[in-house]
Amino acid sequence: MNTQSASLPLLDLIGEGAPDDILFRFDEVAVSREDFARKIEQTAGWLSRNGIGEGDVIAVWLVNRVEWLALLFAAARLGAVVAAVNTRYRAADVAHVVSLSGARMLVLEPGFRSVDFPAILRDLEPAAVPALEKIAIVGVGEVNAPWPRVAFDAFNEDAPAHRLRGNADAPLLLFTTSGTTKGPKLVAHSQTTLATHARSIAAALKVSREASLLAMLPFCGTFGMASVLGFLAGGARIHAMDAFDAPPALRILQDEKITHAFGSDEMFRRILALTKEPKPFPNAKIFGFAAFQPGWRDFAAEAEARGLPLHGLYGSSEVQALFSIGRDDAPFADRIECGGWPMSPQARVRVRDAESGEIAGAGVSGEIEIDAPSRFLGYFNNPQATAEATTADGFFRTGDIGRLREDGSFIYETRAGDAMRLGGFLVGPGEIEDELKACEGVADAQVVAVEIGTQARCAAFVIVKPGSTPLENDLIAHVRARLAGYKVPARIFFIDAFPVTDSANGVKIQRAKLRAMAMERIAGV
Repeated sequence: MNTQSASLPLLDLIGEGAPDDILFRFDEVAVSREDFARKIEQTAGWLSRNGIGEGDVIAVWLVNRVEWLALLFAAARLGAVVAAVNTRYRAADVAHVVSLSGARMLVLEPGFRSVDFPAILRDLEPAAVPALEKIAIVGVGEVNAPWPRVAFDAFNEDAPAHRLRGNADAPLLLFTTSGTTKGPKLVAHSQTTLATHARSIAAALKVSREASLLAMLPFCGTFGMASVLGFLAGGARIHAMDAFDAPPALRILQDEKITHAFGSDEMFRRILALTKEPKPFPNAKIFGFAAFQPGWRDFAAEAEARGLPLHGLYGSSEVQALFSIGRDDAPFADRIECGGWPMSPQARVRVRDAESGEIAGAGVSGEIEIDAPSRFLGYFNNPQATAEATTADGFFRTGDIGRLREDGSFIYETRAGDAMRLGGFLVGPGEIEDELKACEGVADAQVVAVEIGTQARCAAFVIVKPGSTPLENDLIAHVRARLAGYKVPARIFFIDAFPVTDSANGVKIQRAKLRAMAMERIAGV
């Protein structure tokens, strides 16, 4: 291993331990510490031969492969920048990221399962990505595109050690935000922010060489990347899936005696549904989850009864995923809430009251603001957006609504755009949705805010169970009997499915579209 890597914090993460330590398993292929260091050197040489150097951007559009991580660490050596492209993206999304980042190279795999990357690439207009110079192909397959194409054959030959040119505090990795109608922003992180947060995760979770991680989240998102880097920092074994699929995930969890895994509630729900064993994961220690789907509290209780120790998480591209987690010693109801205690003891979390604009005390809902070593450098090439998202004293304005607890932890409640101001109070939709889902015949529910005349009310969309015919008036009466009057839906609409969108970490419900649908239906009454 090249000892020069000790001068760059990201490369420091692989610099400790025996050379033959197994760091990763990709499709049952083991990658040792020494193997990975060699692949980084080989990839750095390959990038240099292809004209990539300090400050140049490469867009990586790959599923979870060792090449993905080798490209990131090689870019750290050279001072280059990696723009992470979501594998769920299509032509317009890819064009947006490549153009906004100014990427000179796009690295992709010709085909993976049902995803036809070359077909998507054919819809990419050269005029939309003026800086793009070449396409790099990983694996076997043909790509017809109006750019020069090169094979990613870095692992086929040794390269001489390259002089370190990386700047620990310069942009290294660009994540995308969830996006707006104008396209996602690019969130810039440096080696320092990535490596410091990785070490915080390893310390907070007491990760050691005896631990093992199932990496089933995509590397292109902060959720997948933060977990991999955190367990790399702790020296744990990392079993990486190229993409999530429940049956192989179950097999790896059991056969490899996995101690830690991170994912969405839906991922764990699908895994647990595949086995009837009462306690299928005896080695599980911490399974951290993000709650993306309704009914997650009920599922967490079911998982707990079967020995699956779920812990609520909080994070974002700007402060990185696994920013905080529910502690082992917290009561179950507190442990599973999204939020928890920050991984870093240096992190500061506060809540700003939306009405007064003042910093709020414990128990008061408002916008969550964060200052932490994991905080992003800014939005890439977008100083205006960076300034708008940052307070005068350097805290990141998350756009999330939550509240502090007396014990120093916090609870995430909802996105600011999803929070409802009803009857003069800030209300999270989940409380009302849970009451609706408790009604007979209701399979799922979503609640959004609407304006009726001059009054702020809420409306609900309900998916019914097969063979059931619940009535709107009965559901409204149930909520009225259990919640404050201002939380009672003005209308309840029955729907076959919620509008959704794909993200790097799972499927998310389009609440803005539900609000528009509710207003249209109310106006038509």
